[in-house]
Amino acid sequence: MWLWALLPVCLAVFGTVGIWTVFAVAVANESVNLTEGVPFISECGTYNPQSCLFSQICNICSVLALWIVVIRFQQVRDFGNHGKANIAGIVLGFISCIGISLLGNFQQSVLEKIHLLGALLAFFLGLAYFWVQLFLTYRAQPSKGRCYIGPARATGCILCTVLVILMVVLLNMGYRSESAVCEWALVMVFFCLFGLFAEEFRRIDCHQLTVQKFYSS
Repeated sequence: MWLWALLPVCLAVFGTVGIWTVFAVAVANESVNLTEGVPFISECGTYNPQSCLFSQICNICSVLALWIVVIRFQQVRDFGNHGKANIAGIVLGFISCIGISLLGNFQQSVLEKIHLLGALLAFFLGLAYFWVQLFLTYRAQPSKGRCYIGPARATGCILCTVLVILMVVLLNMGYRSESAVCEWALVMVFFCLFGLFAEEFRRIDCHQLTVQKFYSS
């Protein structure tokens, strides 16, 4: 069942290509002006037609990410790790996936408060999710790829933390363009962190959903 490794890879590739496509369309139809600075991702996906593309990309990424979160939870659980960290991971992952859907479907120019709520859930709780996964990398099985997945995941988590802090600080100081650069870099690292799950997923022996029927006597 090594094909499950393609799931996080598909999310990373699809998400990266998708948001840069939104950026290209926004620049092509002059919805954003690069001479005024680097736009935020949300600004690129605010106006038609790229807003429709942005929403669809976020919805697909949300479903793929949720699928990954559930499989990773079950994988850790199947290896006998039923701790609070694993439960916290699936809760954080589930809520952050909802945030991705919210920020994609409620554009900044339409419902800014809900859009910002979605961004808050996606970025901050998503970051917390990956820190939990870093903990589980060294606590849970399988451990064959731990020697390089652990440092790679730790590097990604540290980079995301620094980028989140810089993004907020620069935005509050009025440096919108620099803050937007941090946001683009942050999303790219997020996709890379999702892609790292390919190492754990290629070791999955089987994954299936069983519906047990109960019959009354």
